[in-house]
Amino acid sequence: MVKFQMADFINGKPRACVIGGFGINCENETAYALELSGAASEKVNLVDLLSGKKSFSDYHLIAVPGGFSFGDDLGSGKVIANKLKFGLRSQLSDFISSGGLVIGICNGFQAIIKLGLLPAFDGKYFEQAATLTFNDSGRFEDRWVYMKANAHSQCVFTKGIKKLYLPVRHGEGKFVPKDEGTLERLVKGGHIALQYTDKDGSFSGYPDNPNGSVHNIAGICDETGRVFGLMPHPEAYLHKANHPRFTRNEAKETLGLQIYKNGIDYINANAKK
Repeated sequence: MVKFQMADFINGKPRACVIGGFGINCENETAYALELSGAASEKVNLVDLLSGKKSFSDYHLIAVPGGFSFGDDLGSGKVIANKLKFGLRSQLSDFISSGGLVIGICNGFQAIIKLGLLPAFDGKYFEQAATLTFNDSGRFEDRWVYMKANAHSQCVFTKGIKKLYLPVRHGEGKFVPKDEGTLERLVKGGHIALQYTDKDGSFSGYPDNPNGSVHNIAGICDETGRVFGLMPHPEAYLHKANHPRFTRNEAKETLGLQIYKNGIDYINANAKK
């Protein structure tokens, strides 16, 4: 892997690009999460990236936050995926090959799936092999869910995490692989990073699996572990008071924040001193 140069850091902090604009509405929380994790985060409008005013090469991590980009008019995440694919493909390819990290959350996950940054088998990016479609319930799901992390996944962002409890807010979160062969590769290749469970950590159906995702998949990564997407919102659980039952002392750890810290710690560990 190509290591980052410390000269690229700001006051010793990795630089994070949080994409905003066109209906994305979780950029503030995501930028704050990255700041708490030790990054120098910057909210960057997609227009500035497409125009060349800003470049992915100036950053170590790219975050594609949740929201309703382009009003979900052609399906959630599809328009922003095309904007990135046809306007910034070369930049994205160079960014990933140079060792950069990418995280897509909710609408951002939908975007990078449809863009083809995930699962990117054999390093073949920009080839769509899965989708995120309408919830089986036929309605928008807005509540907290349990997940467990796959100990056999190479995902940088979920290292050391066993269980998660985070909110979902989506109408199109059902993960569907292209075919059975794709699912088999996801399982055997360690691409599945997070799966929905019940409170006790067992796989079950609705409502524990809020959208009907195949194999209870809540988040996946590429083969490097550096590109990661998930439907639940880790930026919504940064403090114990964010927990829906914190007054009952049920908020033990803010593991939403740990996801971002893992990414920043990875960058720091792979930076040339």
